[in-house]
Amino acid sequence: MFSVDVRQHAPGVLFVLCGELDFDSVVQLHEAADDELGRPEATLPVVVDCAALTFCDSSGISGLLRLYQRLSARGRTLRLAAVPASVSRLFTLTGLDQLFSVHLDAAEALAAGPGTPGAAAAVRHHEERSA
Repeated sequence: MFSVDVRQHAPGVLFVLCGELDFDSVVQLHEAADDELGRPEATLPVVVDCAALTFCDSSGISGLLRLYQRLSARGRTLRLAAVPASVSRLFTLTGLDQLFSVHLDAAEALAAGPGTPGAAAAVRHHEERSA
């Protein structure tokens, strides 16, 4: 079972993902994106909270990439929060960790300013430099 709960906040729009994001469920992410992008007055960043995401396959990764591209085309930002280790590893293997702004939790992602790389990315970069 998968769900996307969309919540409006002053500093951004929060997409809370719950369950397995895969070929069968990615349509729900696309529908939430369509609804958000259909609002002409919307300019705030979109934060995708992955804390309750239990699985994500290549279709889910493609769905997040598509969301990133659609938001970017409108001058909006996508931030990811609380990404599970298995999904984070996929981002690293594919190079998407250089594209997505990844944060430790939704509160940090909502509070981040424009161009902020995210603490999770900063920690990973520090660990790589120390190795």
